[in-house]
Amino acid sequence: MRKAWMMLAAVATVGLTANTAWAGDAKRSTFGKTAEGKTVPAVTLTNSHGVSATVIAWGASLQALRMPDREGKIEDVVLGYPDMTGYLAMPEFFGATVGRVANRIDKGRFMLDGRPYQTPLNDGPNALHGGTKGFDKVVWDVVSTKSGDTSSVTLRYVSRDGDQGYPGTLTVDATYSLDENNALTIDYRATTDRATVVNLSNHAYWNLSGEGSNAGAMDHILEIPADRYTPVNETLIPTGERRPVAGTVFDFRTPHQIGERVRDARDIQIVYGRGYDHNWIIGDKVTADQHLMARVHDPLSGRGFELWSNQPGLQFYSGNFINGTITGKAKRIYRGGDAIVLEPQLFPDTVNQPAFGSARLDPGQTYRNTITFRLSTGQTQPQPR
Repeated sequence: MRKAWMMLAAVATVGLTANTAWAGDAKRSTFGKTAEGKTVPAVTLTNSHGVSATVIAWGASLQALRMPDREGKIEDVVLGYPDMTGYLAMPEFFGATVGRVANRIDKGRFMLDGRPYQTPLNDGPNALHGGTKGFDKVVWDVVSTKSGDTSSVTLRYVSRDGDQGYPGTLTVDATYSLDENNALTIDYRATTDRATVVNLSNHAYWNLSGEGSNAGAMDHILEIPADRYTPVNETLIPTGERRPVAGTVFDFRTPHQIGERVRDARDIQIVYGRGYDHNWIIGDKVTADQHLMARVHDPLSGRGFELWSNQPGLQFYSGNFINGTITGKAKRIYRGGDAIVLEPQLFPDTVNQPAFGSARLDPGQTYRNTITFRLSTGQTQPQPR
């Protein structure tokens, strides 16, 4: 019987001996320029425990997240590029804010108030993450930064009526904050002047061994507290079914090594996604408070995090389409399975499937998705399954 690495219930927090009275910092710099010559600012948030997060205005993206391992060694644990050249030449949603509608829209079409809308197709027959020029491929404005026990940066983008085929002028704020408890929070808020559809999320690629490590993410241990998921068709659009995870490779209710079942072609869903690229049902609707979405732990480094959000769905993508053509920040080639993506959001194709809820946003309302990564490091112990 296979053995899996289980997280201890009590996980040691990074740098407990550090001076927690030391204020965090938000330091602004210039990351580069776009092809049109527009400057792309960067803001690096730090705390007193050796954790730092660099956010760039291109796509309001998490460009780097540095944190210690169990031995105190600090490494960057998210994939990305060292400068704008890569983001412009081979955009892969690295750390990006994705929208106006994250995930897939069947054939890029939807109806709103009896009127049809068409968004650009950029994923075979479907629209993905907002279209050919979604929120990940524009420069956001840095509207504020704050230093202190919780350091933060707020970025804003105004998506005009008709942008990528979507109705209404949408104003979006993305606030990244890092506190002395090693919690990195991304708070998305949006308002509109006309009825529209919205589903925002963050697309950070995580490798807790370090993005420059030779170890990929398939040895990471994942737990998702969901007893159902939404199966997809061959183009990765949900069929509408809410299928139990029990007895399937999608059951992460107890911790499992990701690589243990990621290539199990006996399940047609794995064939369709070339691994995991599916939505787990955490709840039935957006909630006022955050709830646990997932736990991830890397036995090699001891790093881990809990993921919390107020969203009903969690898209788990196992990095299946990373094809060895990208060189990252540490000058190492990224390969399939080198990182994972966990995106709290509405269910995919909600705009076309009323049974999934609603992605509608009206004037006077505020859309909100608050995502928190509670970062940690500690010891592990093997336990039989």
